[in-house]
Amino acid sequence: MTGLRLALSWLTVLPARGPGEIDRRAAGQAIAAAPVAGLSLGAGAAAVLWALTAAGATSILAGLLTVGALAVGTRGMHLDGLADTADGLGCYGPPERARRIMKDGGIGPFGTAALLMAVLTQAFAFAALADAGLWAGVLLAVTTGRIAAVIACVRAPAAPDTGFGALVAATQRPLTAALWATAALAAAALLPGIAPWHGPLAVAAALTVAALLTQHCVRRFEGLSGDVLGAAVESATATTAVLLTLG
Repeated sequence: MTGLRLALSWLTVLPARGPGEIDRRAAGQAIAAAPVAGLSLGAGAAAVLWALTAAGATSILAGLLTVGALAVGTRGMHLDGLADTADGLGCYGPPERARRIMKDGGIGPFGTAALLMAVLTQAFAFAALADAGLWAGVLLAVTTGRIAAVIACVRAPAAPDTGFGALVAATQRPLTAALWATAALAAAALLPGIAPWHGPLAVAAALTVAALLTQHCVRRFEGLSGDVLGAAVESATATTAVLLTLG
């Protein structure tokens, strides 16, 4: 329960309180419980999307507002991590300079482009899911994003001079990541309105994209950071949502 409370405290705006002192053990438990936080966020996002469309909003407007609600529900930290990661990857300097750019409070052209792409992609994908009545697809996409964070913390070392990365890097067992991924694949096969293979394929592809992005960032930045986790979350969420709309 300590890990779950900390996960909700870290990853959502829900009034949950974690332990007073956070060590790697507690941080690892929180990351392991991150998909549960994703379930709560995804359920809220699906409810917002349904309520807006039921109230007469166009699906595109509802999708944009749903992405905005998710940003509020997570304090925008995953989007911020995505933007910082994009700016770091756009730097041609050594890893030290890239990490310094990521820690800077501003946002550069690469970060701006990545942020706009993520928000618009998710908004239009959510709109398409709403048009198809695939409300559970929103829940699945948001939860899959948090499973990507669990997978990212299996073996990757922490980047130098990083606080959050040092707490969570290499804290997850492969079995934990495998169990969450298997659960998502099984749930995806039960999505109504699409072929049984469609959902699992979308989840598998999204987790693969996030894992490849994480590996590249770990090589580029010499380790894992909280910003990279945010990028993994947002990329997996967007990829799942987009692939669910195809076909």
